[in-house]
Amino acid sequence: MDTDPDTPRTLTSASIALGYAGLLPQIICVALAMSGHEYGYSALAGGFAYGAAIFSFLGGVWWGQAIASGKGGPGAYLVAVMPSLLSVALFLPWSFGWDWPGPALMYLGALILLSPFVDRALGFAAKDFLQLRWHLSIGLGLLTIALGVIANRIV
Repeated sequence: MDTDPDTPRTLTSASIALGYAGLLPQIICVALAMSGHEYGYSALAGGFAYGAAIFSFLGGVWWGQAIASGKGGPGAYLVAVMPSLLSVALFLPWSFGWDWPGPALMYLGALILLSPFVDRALGFAAKDFLQLRWHLSIGLGLLTIALGVIANRIV
């Protein structure tokens, strides 16, 4: 992560390793969806569920950081609940039988991809945490968008 000896480290080796391991479920979903296997559609649904869960989790992280910092105002808490609300909204097309899952996966992936900008704007995250967030969000965001592209081809 950060090699500057003057920058305090807030992450442990375990938190970094487990963070990157969190990309594995989406990698498996992409592989299954691409394989043409009978579980391809289930992989799309699972990939959406996983991406939505992680995106909602990020809102919880923002909420916790706002509380821990003692500087969280109403805007920070409003931003923190948005990932859960957006995830549910992106699930609604499937619930109603509309055009799903491709568009929802692509929107969800884009939101995950852009989420570190929220971390930066809130200003609560430590430097090494923010660097890890960029890596994981780029990875998960692009994998989720890839699922959306695959979905548009197979659904």
